Amino acid sequence: MPTSRISRARRYLVCQPRHFDVHYAINPWMRTDAQVDTALANRQWQTLIDTYRDHGHEVETVPPVPGLPDMVFAANSALTLAGKVFGSRFHAPQRRPESTEYETWFKAAGYDVYQPVSACEGEGDLVPAGRCILAGTGFRTTREAHAEVQEFFGVPTIGLRLVDPYFYHLDTALFVLGDAEAAPETGEATGETPLAYYPEAFSSGSREVLQRLFPNAVLATRDDAMAFGLNSVSDGRHVFIAPQATGLIDQLTARGYVPVPVDLSELHKAGGGIKCCTQEIRS
Repeated sequence: MPTSRISRARRYLVCQPRHFDVHYAINPWMRTDAQVDTALANRQWQTLIDTYRDHGHEVETVPPVPGLPDMVFAANSALTLAGKVFGSRFHAPQRRPESTEYETWFKAAGYDVYQPVSACEGEGDLVPAGRCILAGTGFRTTREAHAEVQEFFGVPTIGLRLVDPYFYHLDTALFVLGDAEAAPETGEATGETPLAYYPEAFSSGSREVLQRLFPNAVLATRDDAMAFGLNSVSDGRHVFIAPQATGLIDQLTARGYVPVPVDLSELHKAGGGIKCCTQEIRS
């Protein structure tokens, strides 16, 4: 029988795709000749926000800015952990002004914001996983930024190399399903953190690291990963996921999770999905 899962209320920061479009190409998903339906993107995004709130989660918004079409991808703006904010320094010059807009919001909300020296794209490549932070590199965030993250948070930071350009951010190839499992002997949350990932997105050494740390992880197929199934958000029980990732949805259901399909297909044209649109504020 699958384990009973428990949801935990979360606080999310998002940005409406009012100015969403594809004006440039900085990943394989983006085509400047693509026809983008901004109205549809906004309706799909609003459905995601309504769904979060319907499941008891708090949602706050950053005002969108004309000329910043990717600002909707709020996850790339920072990593917040234990009330501390590690900001972003985007690899692509087209996105660098986004950092200032999000930093302004965090400061107005009472947070100090650390500005990294090295290229770093927030939760796009930084994923808290139990007692460590998993940190992607290979396309956007640098290994030097991983060292900054560890020094800033004082949390062990484990580098993982991405090798497939379609999975240019860690959050397109991996996501955490919930808090650490309780250890059978003590009942304390010291067991393995539940995780899902697509192995072939990673270098051979990074795959070995993931296998050692997360031997019971859910392994996604390429089809489900290409459907943005791993660009998902979980509250510990409910998994907000692309409906196209049918195989992954079946695997999660079998493990006792409750998939909540939300279609962001219009935003896929810029290489983003549910998680890309969702910055979690961890106080």
